[in-house]
This record gives sequence, structure tokens and C-alpha cells, in this order.
Amino acid sequence: MKFDVILYSDEDGWVIAECPAIPGCVSQGRDRDEALANITDAIQGCLKVRRELGLPDAVETAEIEVEA
Repeated sequence: MKFDVILYSDEDGWVIAECPAIPGCVSQGRDRDEALANITDAIQGCLKVRRELGLPDAVETAEIEVEA
């Protein structure tokens, strides 16, 4: 399965990784590569728990355009 992941830096320089299609699925790393490896593990764990609870693997996400 493929998931979109959002990456951004926090105030301490750590890279935060979030998977918007899986509520609460967040991880971090000292750099981009570590954050991506950690969010991969987090996604696998979240999927396992969601399946055990009978929840769908992911929720719907959408891309919208907003005037800025």
C-alpha cells in the first residue's frame, strides 16, 4: 500500500512525519531518512491495530484549492 506522508521540521530541528490518511499516525526522526523509516514503522503498527479493532485501514483525504 502507498500512503502520502507530510514532513516538516519542529522548533528543535527534528523532522516530524504524519500520515494524514491514518488519524493519529505520527512519528519523527533526527533527519528526513530517519523520519521516513520511523513513519513506515508507525504506519505498519497503526494498520495492525486498526484491523484488530475492525476499523478501515485509512480515512478519505482530499486535495482542495484555497485562495491565499
